Amino acid sequence: MGQLKPQKNVYAVIDLGSNSFHMLIAKSIAGGLQTIGRVKRKVRLAAGLDIDNVLSSEAMHRGWECLALFAERLQDIPKQNITIVATATLRLASNADVFKAQAEKILGHKVNVISGELEARTIYKGVAHTSSCTGSQLVIDIGGASTEVIIGKNFDALLYKSLNIGCVTYLERYFKDCKLSNTNFNTAIKAARTVIDEIASEYKVKGWQVASGASGTVQAIQEIMIAQNLDELLTLEKLYTIKKQSIAYKTITALDLPGLSEDRRLVFVSGLAILIALFESLEIEKMGLAGGALREGVLYSMLPELHNSDIRKRTVDGFIDRYHVDQKQASRVASLVLNLASEVNESWPIKALNGLPLLTAVAQLHEIGLLIEYKQYHKHSAYILKNTEMPGFSQSEHKVIVAVTKGHRSDLQKGYFDSLGANSVLAQYLVRLIRIAVILCMRRQDDVLPEFAITVKDDVLNLQFENDWLKNHPLMASELQQESKQQAKLGWKLIVN
Repeated sequence: MGQLKPQKNVYAVIDLGSNSFHMLIAKSIAGGLQTIGRVKRKVRLAAGLDIDNVLSSEAMHRGWECLALFAERLQDIPKQNITIVATATLRLASNADVFKAQAEKILGHKVNVISGELEARTIYKGVAHTSSCTGSQLVIDIGGASTEVIIGKNFDALLYKSLNIGCVTYLERYFKDCKLSNTNFNTAIKAARTVIDEIASEYKVKGWQVASGASGTVQAIQEIMIAQNLDELLTLEKLYTIKKQSIAYKTITALDLPGLSEDRRLVFVSGLAILIALFESLEIEKMGLAGGALREGVLYSMLPELHNSDIRKRTVDGFIDRYHVDQKQASRVASLVLNLASEVNESWPIKALNGLPLLTAVAQLHEIGLLIEYKQYHKHSAYILKNTEMPGFSQSEHKVIVAVTKGHRSDLQKGYFDSLGANSVLAQYLVRLIRIAVILCMRRQDDVLPEFAITVKDDVLNLQFENDWLKNHPLMASELQQESKQQAKLGWKLIVN
């Protein structure tokens, strides 16, 4: 057999973190990135640092064993498409060069030990490329041995610091006996606050509009909150509740919070203590989960053609390309539904609720399921969207897009949007408009629509056509009458005349 050719459009990033080693493999496709592999191993490298920052040979061997697994997968990827970064533990370890020399031998690649500042900027880039915050945002990443705190806007990190506090080092320092009590929690929180308070005033003066957490700790807390039927935004009050629930288990070994995964359990309480300190010191009101972090930041740095483009547009265009969407029809529905939204904007504040980009995405992507079959295509479209990453849209926005796409035609059930919590009202506005737009565009032709007006009064939608237009278009009239009955089932009133 001949030598296998490396795949030119495949990229790999390895992140030698203080808690876990990660390998991310992605393919550059349809103007975006598609993850085709992820490998993660808990190495807990930081646990091997002693008081003089000497890394133990046990910790080093754990790391090397993991890298031997990664090396197998790297053989098929072009050398220039591979980047390996190491963070806090290897910055701190006085014998880091010993670890690094053997790691480079195993991987056949250079290991870059990056500074805390570069780590912070790269984390921000990863968040910026996978979320869609248009204003300034605060990004926090709690690692095993360091915590990065960044304020940025668009694609630029404006203020960034790497603090020497991490969930593995704090576990060793404050929860070594594995006991859970108010005392060791509060000692850990106080210690973290001492470090964070030094930067707090500068960050509060700079200010931010949205806060995002890019770490496993934030994800773990979000999973616990979802298991308790709470919405996914973190607040200090919710963190205090989870701290109290954790203490009730008395030891880390017994800790069994609903939603907490086994591989996160050991470092969960130390991460929670650091997060509480960050919320208190920086006076963070609420925080969501970021879509990407360091690995994604490194990946996007390797692909200059993806820099600073409109992420949401890139995501939507990727779907259109992949699922052979009729672009003219998608644009037709999008343009009509945005018109409808602007007409009713005084009564339904869709723009103020940041609903216009979501409405546009639904209009452009509602037909992707046609590639599977027509009868249930709305369900196929929703299924595809639900199970595909959508960079540029937050988790809650992604859920709204999925729900509205699924509800854009056929029967709607009462209580359909209840699971969306605070976004359920916005989703109802969007679905009522997209259903009308899809019917009005059913002939898939430009210039066949009449002049019509849409108004809202007391939540009643009124659709008014000129003269005898409906009489001369009996199919359209019949579809709109049926739609009026559908909406009535949910207590929504649509008058067509």
